[in-house]
Amino acid sequence: MHITLVAGARPNFIKLAPIIWATINAKRNGKDISYTLIYTGSESDPTVEDDLFEQLEIPHPDVFLGVDCESINELTGRVMSAFDHYLDTVDTDTVIVCDDLASTMAVAIVSKKRGKRLAHLVAGTRSFDINMPKEINRLVIDGLSDLMFTAGVSANSIATREGAEQNKIYMVGNLLIDTLRNNYSRFSRPKCIDGIDKYFVLTINRKALISDSAYIENMVAAIEKEASDIPVIAPLHPLAAKAISPLLSESSPIRIVESLSYLEFGYLTSHALGIITDSGNVAEEATFNTVPCITLNDYTEHIETVSIGSNTLVGSNTMLLRSTIADIIAGKYKRSAIPDRWDGRTAERILQSL
Repeated sequence: MHITLVAGARPNFIKLAPIIWATINAKRNGKDISYTLIYTGSESDPTVEDDLFEQLEIPHPDVFLGVDCESINELTGRVMSAFDHYLDTVDTDTVIVCDDLASTMAVAIVSKKRGKRLAHLVAGTRSFDINMPKEINRLVIDGLSDLMFTAGVSANSIATREGAEQNKIYMVGNLLIDTLRNNYSRFSRPKCIDGIDKYFVLTINRKALISDSAYIENMVAAIEKEASDIPVIAPLHPLAAKAISPLLSESSPIRIVESLSYLEFGYLTSHALGIITDSGNVAEEATFNTVPCITLNDYTEHIETVSIGSNTLVGSNTMLLRSTIADIIAGKYKRSAIPDRWDGRTAERILQSL
């Protein structure tokens, strides 16, 4: 059996790494299995640095489709063309696509048109906001998929409610947790917290939030007010740093630092007093680490992080943001648990299903 694994952005590699480890291990044990790792972007993409693959202990991609453009529709068309050409050269049994990117949807469409078995990681996630481009991508990918690998019961329910056949749906767990558990002992304490024992972490990535100047100003003010005595370590990309830096007071607890490697960021978040983020992936890892997490969104694709885990949704409610930070500092934050099958064996279940 040959598997084609497709990544469309940096976070996809973190989720695909456990499948690569499991595939290599199965082949060593005599299974007739192989894989090809494809990146839809270019080899020079600065967001996919060399040490990411070293830290994840996976090889570099075998194939770069080389598509890099701002227009979502143009990107979709170019990825479709490039992946169609790839399928002319490789005989693959199964194509595994990850998450909800435009490039993921493009690969899914081509795979089905070419008669390939299509598997989706992570299926059944919904924001229920059809105005979000990613929501459209999710609906299309899940609708085309032969195998839907879900992270929890809620995703199973969504897939079933939308008419997916039961024999297509496999609740396998969360691949991020596989990667987290495998690397936990290898996490590296970053220099930015030298001499600091107690701190919050702040990450912001969504362009819609970053471009909302009024929201950013209110958020910064709320964090400065409640976390005044506790450092807030903020490894921000340039666009977010540019939006936040001018708003910081002289005594601000927010400390903007350079982006961290996977192993450094893993240490930073797993040892934090609390996390403030707009990232679903960060919230999922926080749930496994039982670290209090405040999500700056009104929704989450993984409701388990809220109903069972350590996540709280505050959206644009800065008063709720302040009170939740205060609860964390006071030790009054809610108790949390780890969702079912978030146990680090997701990749094994996926290979068994295949």
